[in-house]
Amino acid sequence: MSKNIVLDIENVSKQYRLGEVGTGTLQHDIKRWWASIQGKEDPYLKIGETNDRTAKGDSDYVWALKDINFQVEQGQAVGIIGRNGAGKSTLLKLLSRVTKPTTGTMKYKGRIASLLEVGTGFHPEMTGRENIYLNGAILGMTRKEITRKFDEIVDFAGVERYIDTPVKRYSSGMYVRLAFAVAAHLESEILIVDEVLAVGDADFQKKCLGKMGDVTKNEGRTILFVSHNMAAIQNLCDYGILLENGNIRISDRISNVISLYSSMNVLSEKIIPNDHKNVYLKNLNIFSNNQLGAVCGAEVRFEVNIFSKEILNDIVIGIGIDDHVGTRILTPFSLQFDKKYTLNSGENIISCIIPEFPLKLGAYNLEVYIGTSEKPLDYYDKGFIMKVETFDTNYVKIIPEESQGSIILKQNWI
Repeated sequence: MSKNIVLDIENVSKQYRLGEVGTGTLQHDIKRWWASIQGKEDPYLKIGETNDRTAKGDSDYVWALKDINFQVEQGQAVGIIGRNGAGKSTLLKLLSRVTKPTTGTMKYKGRIASLLEVGTGFHPEMTGRENIYLNGAILGMTRKEITRKFDEIVDFAGVERYIDTPVKRYSSGMYVRLAFAVAAHLESEILIVDEVLAVGDADFQKKCLGKMGDVTKNEGRTILFVSHNMAAIQNLCDYGILLENGNIRISDRISNVISLYSSMNVLSEKIIPNDHKNVYLKNLNIFSNNQLGAVCGAEVRFEVNIFSKEILNDIVIGIGIDDHVGTRILTPFSLQFDKKYTLNSGENIISCIIPEFPLKLGAYNLEVYIGTSEKPLDYYDKGFIMKVETFDTNYVKIIPEESQGSIILKQNWI
């Protein structure tokens, strides 16, 4: 590896046999052994299907990862994204040496600290204090080195009162706070973090992201971060890897990777009604200037078509509008204006009008809430996409591509 490369992954693949623990049956292991004695290729590497969970396969073998190649430089923050089942967690387990690849080579420089799931690397019967020293020892640190970091770890985790309590008595939130503090503060060259941070509260997640930023920018350490939170990935990482069905779809600047991932998640612009419910969203239409579609700066009308199997009173409607990384931009909500509706049996159309629609050109994810002020009756979040493809020239003259944020406000500077 070159001087700045700390992680070099070459042709790495991981195969599993469905329904089996380990490599499979004794018969299969004997065949593998006999092939190796004869200097032949493993016969089970020739079979198997890609890891597409949406399709039913014919083989008992599946490639969770197939021919993965990438390099990571020192001090780089790499975001690994993809749909559920794409192979993200398998890749992190390989990188963390929890399991071995079926084929390929993985070369490292330095020590690796991993936070893959709640309790990773902790012994439940040992106290928080003992587990800090245990994790440091596993990383090859001396007791003196760990002691130097101890107070900083406990302070960051906020578990000082319980540091001498066995961690099996910790809540999941306490577990994660201490586990992250240990992984981030003990002196490993590579830090691997899975979606586990989602267990913590919002303030702690923000604190963790800030610490990971410090780790890369100020300490020159390398981070591999898996998350479904695109805003967090975009803020922390400068480089990204998109996995799809066990393969690398793209590895590039994080903005390009997120853009492609967002386009893959455009499921449909047609509502798929959940008609087994008593009340459900049947359709959603968006109009500007009496034509379908949203126009920046024009009056936009959202028509929410609701089907009800009975008469219901005091119904409120909410529309959530998110940008391509999942950040909430607008939430028109009838309850904010003390507006409640009566649903008749059958179809009902309720409209929300925004006089000067402020969202700039782009694609937005929409979610719809139908319910009372206390509970939802239907919540639609199945990938309805609203595209803003044009703008009212009287509202804005120029919409620069590089402009920050999603909202454009009409302005008059004097």
